[in-house]
Amino acid sequence: MTTTSTTTPAAAPITGPISEQPRFDCRNAYVETLADLAEHDHRIVGVVNDSVGSSKLDAFKKAFPDRLINVGIAEQDMVGVAAGLANGGRIPFVSAASCFLTARALEQIKADVSYSNRNVKLCGMSPGVAYGELGPTHQSIEDIAWLRAIDNMIIVVPADPVETAAAMRWAAEVDGPVFVRVSRMSVPQVYADDYEFVPGRAITVRDGDDVTIISNGTILWRAIAAAEQLEAEGISTRVISMPTVKPLDTEAVIKAARETKGIVTAEESTRAGGLGGAVAETVVAEHPTRVTILGFDEFQPTGSAGFLIDRAGMSPEGIADAARRLVR
Repeated sequence: MTTTSTTTPAAAPITGPISEQPRFDCRNAYVETLADLAEHDHRIVGVVNDSVGSSKLDAFKKAFPDRLINVGIAEQDMVGVAAGLANGGRIPFVSAASCFLTARALEQIKADVSYSNRNVKLCGMSPGVAYGELGPTHQSIEDIAWLRAIDNMIIVVPADPVETAAAMRWAAEVDGPVFVRVSRMSVPQVYADDYEFVPGRAITVRDGDDVTIISNGTILWRAIAAAEQLEAEGISTRVISMPTVKPLDTEAVIKAARETKGIVTAEESTRAGGLGGAVAETVVAEHPTRVTILGFDEFQPTGSAGFLIDRAGMSPEGIADAARRLVR
């Protein structure tokens, strides 16, 4: 699936540097949207692994006590139960820390959901290095890479609360497996309130013709901040938001490869197999150009999410520096 990428009208009106804008927890948008969906569609149910609090589902539980199924710390059962509910005509939204959802239940995701093509919505809560202080066992930097290898799975990485809500509403309407990352790290609002999520569609949030930065999720605002720095230096920087890693908007990638001097990708994920890998595969096959992939290479130490992201070269200055090197 490939659709035509859109340009800046999808962006929210921002006054001043993006780094100075108010921050929001995407989990709030997630639970508010889920409750609204459930209010209007009796088929919507939640399935959790003893993570009601960390998924911020307390209000949902109170409003719909018979439509939130807590299986306890049993992620394989959680995904299997969700597949069974989907088989019975329900639309289950599975909420669990992404590290446990995608690692412990990978076989069930592959066989019970994707291979069986069940209408299950997998919501990876607190992904990437959100649980940075708890170390590699709780960090989830590999989820995109291994889910991207599974057939039938659409992978969505929203960048702000507006996109999180829009992606959930779309997921509730589409019939089939979907994985949505739901960030716990506070991020600025990037998109306008009337933003419409379209799978496989990239959004050019800033235009430019010297270099391109492709990003998504919690790193997108940092990419925009990097572009603001580069603009002050006279470097025209295109920033492309790629909320859908699979399917990828290959047209937007090829266009960037043709029209700018190189591409930097930046993501809260492993460098191998994630957004950067998908972009590089497209470039190699369609229009070779220089590509710098920013992400995580190894198990990360304990530390705050901000520290770990900066350490991996994805501070605004780090992203800007990678773009400078391509332009040179």
